[in-house]
Amino acid sequence: MGSIKSYKVAIIGAGIVGTYLGWKLSEAGHKVSIFEKRKEIWQKPCSGLISERIKQFVPLPASLIENKIDFTLIHFPRKTVRLILRPPHYVISHKKLNDYLSKKAEAEGVKFFFGRDIQKVPEEFDKVIGADGALSKIRDELLLPRPRFRLGLQITFEKEDFSHKVETWPTDEGFFWKIPRGKVVEYGAILSLEKGKKYFERFCKQQGIELEGREIKAALIPEGLIVPNDNSITLCGDAAGLTKPWSGGGIIWGLTAADILLKSFPDFREYQKELRRFFSFKIFKGRIVTNLVYFLGSRFPYVLPSEVSRDNDFPLI
Repeated sequence: MGSIKSYKVAIIGAGIVGTYLGWKLSEAGHKVSIFEKRKEIWQKPCSGLISERIKQFVPLPASLIENKIDFTLIHFPRKTVRLILRPPHYVISHKKLNDYLSKKAEAEGVKFFFGRDIQKVPEEFDKVIGADGALSKIRDELLLPRPRFRLGLQITFEKEDFSHKVETWPTDEGFFWKIPRGKVVEYGAILSLEKGKKYFERFCKQQGIELEGREIKAALIPEGLIVPNDNSITLCGDAAGLTKPWSGGGIIWGLTAADILLKSFPDFREYQKELRRFFSFKIFKGRIVTNLVYFLGSRFPYVLPSEVSRDNDFPLI
């Protein structure tokens, strides 16, 4: 039996998806370099509300878990729906998870290059993976269209809350949320770029939340699968627009895409074909169903059940 060829791989972006890919590709015998424009692993504005499915990808230490969430209360104007999460979700520090994965990657021999803002596709590698986020420069360099963007907003307060429920408030613009993170409580929103900050400030005022002197963190949330047709360069995670239309969450979808890439490696065209096959209809269906549920909840709430159980990563409906 011949030996497996070792590829020289560049990963642009040291986020969760990039470090996970680096770890697994290096573990498989490839020479991996990860380039990150920031000077260290950083805290991306992210709620870190992730389903237990993450254990299929990462041997999750208990120290990373801040709280466990069993259900969500969706507050429509005239009805509240209780959504049982199957599987349950964990509240996890995004930075601690990223630190953990980067140590796994380093232990396997991955080389990290921080403070390296890669503007063009590096040429000295056999394979290049753009995992460089919503505003991917690798995607721009390939002249691919940008995905649809929404605005994610987040603010935290030092208040102990280990309750096992998340609360959400849907609107025509998106939705607001309250997440108990154990030692702190987080309020946040996913809204349009144009009116998001204004609507979030109004929501906080309605909730009696004082914003004076507090930092509101913001991040772009991409939506809409975008990948090249190329066998040497590809995209994964937020760079490929992989977030759930109903919640904006991208970690499980990004890690799922990463596993598709790992199974297809080194055939990027096979990865891109499988990625489209797996996610395209889920994104289309997710947009339609989300818009329908919001419409019914605001105008015909009596047709919605008071309680429903759903897989929040890959729902059947």
